[in-house]
Amino acid sequence: MTGLLFLFSAVGQTDEYSKAQQTLHQRGEVYFRFHLDRDLPLRQQLEKLSKIVSISSVEKTVVTAYANEKEFSRFRELGFSYEVLTPPSMLLDRSVVDARNPQTIWDFYPSYSEYLDIMDQFVADYPSLCEVVNIGTSEEGRELLFLHINDSLGVPQNEPEFMYTSSMHGDEITGYVLMLHLIEYLLENHGSDDRITNMVNSIDIWINPLANPDGTYAGGNESVFGATRYNANFVDLNRNYPDPEDGPHPDGNAYQAETQAFMDFADAHHFSLSANFHGGAEVINYPWDTWAKLTADNDWWVYVCRQYADTAQAHSPAGYFTDLNNGITNGYAWYEVAGGRQDYMNYEQHCREVTVELSGSKLPSPVQLPDFWEYNYRSFLDYMEQSLFGIRGLVTDAQTGEAVYAEVFIEGHDEDQSQVYANLPTGNYNRLIYSGNYTVTYRSGGYLPFVVSNVVVANDSTTIVNVQLDSLVGLDEEEQSTDGVLVFPNPAKNMLNIHLTGLAEEITLISAGGRTFLHTVPTTENIRIDLSKFPKGVYVLNVRLEGRTVNQKIMIQ
Repeated sequence: MTGLLFLFSAVGQTDEYSKAQQTLHQRGEVYFRFHLDRDLPLRQQLEKLSKIVSISSVEKTVVTAYANEKEFSRFRELGFSYEVLTPPSMLLDRSVVDARNPQTIWDFYPSYSEYLDIMDQFVADYPSLCEVVNIGTSEEGRELLFLHINDSLGVPQNEPEFMYTSSMHGDEITGYVLMLHLIEYLLENHGSDDRITNMVNSIDIWINPLANPDGTYAGGNESVFGATRYNANFVDLNRNYPDPEDGPHPDGNAYQAETQAFMDFADAHHFSLSANFHGGAEVINYPWDTWAKLTADNDWWVYVCRQYADTAQAHSPAGYFTDLNNGITNGYAWYEVAGGRQDYMNYEQHCREVTVELSGSKLPSPVQLPDFWEYNYRSFLDYMEQSLFGIRGLVTDAQTGEAVYAEVFIEGHDEDQSQVYANLPTGNYNRLIYSGNYTVTYRSGGYLPFVVSNVVVANDSTTIVNVQLDSLVGLDEEEQSTDGVLVFPNPAKNMLNIHLTGLAEEITLISAGGRTFLHTVPTTENIRIDLSKFPKGVYVLNVRLEGRTVNQKIMIQ
């Protein structure tokens, strides 16, 4: 009997392998299901598997995943039995996916050209409130678009920057249409609804409805039927970012055009809060994804995510948005992800980002989209409004009043890059944090640190702390530290010769106004700086040695 069972299993897996090869040939990715080995530690298995295939969901010992040809070959080496599944974007008949009702709106999936037209129409209808911003193109040349909403477009303001993006997994499309619906809702209600008016007037809002257009329109520009999770190069974009634990290129792939465009966009902005919409479950997933330790702001994350889930549940049928811990989960507690955008935004960009799984079906029938809007739109607004809360303010130069780029650090609290920054040109910062009493330190090169104690924060409210930093240039000569560093200016040759007692970690030359003119990591103990390259004026030379900073005033005449 055992031999017959083995023969049957082998034949079955041969059939599944043929299905997998056919699917990989046709689509470049395969969607499949398998069971973890109950006799081995489940977490250990998931950690290994997450570095080989793209896990989509885990329910007890049942795992669904995607793989390209190379990933699937590595997976088969592990010896798991598996079942090839119908791609989620092909579970419905194409006639259902493409259905339209001319009497209704936001209950259809647009073609690619319709998507572009809808985005342009928003601007045509509300030119003073929004603009379409193209941040780059996909691997196949489709546009990566944001709708930027602000009541004072083009004018730098003391406002938090907020971002929503959807469908970086191209076959998880509920959020695609819901983000278009949200754009319309914000624009239509500005000026008539007090809450929406305040949000549009007080938050710099960026919404990207479609982050992976090549995946969504893998079956052709006319329909989302046949959409793929991966991009045109068969890469999972949500495994393609630098990772806090695993470093650059954790998936072994070059940064894709979509990934690079979003990273460049994030570098050019100062996002305080964002969310990334997916599908396949009904849960809000908060960081970290890559490791088991919790964030410094875990209490805040649980509070905000609980608010989202509770609101969604209150406006939907019983059972909606109740996956895992009744609608919320820590990412790693669900399953490990390396190279995810959520962790990248939190760690590298000092932003707060979650992943929201909107629907158990990755491609629900379009007639259900208005229902998902009704379930979620209040949660969309609640989450966006959180960007206005916490500790906020401006950091400026005490002498000139000019904005200063500065680190905002919560003493005894911040870790793993959880600090935020006051950014130029306004010097504004936004520190989202759970209710409590905090000590905040403000630091900037060329300035004395400034400490504010007893900063009291309450949930869903704002505490304003504006700070003026004193420049180190204003100190008396006897207060200028030269411990461990000897400086020999030589005006005749316009050279500054620095002799160190050991290797410096970094050297910066900062003007009295706080502008950095030089930043270097020296490789020798003797440094020569050509002062003729810099404008005349007063500077502070900062030399960081073994964790301490040494400052020296420099006059260039």
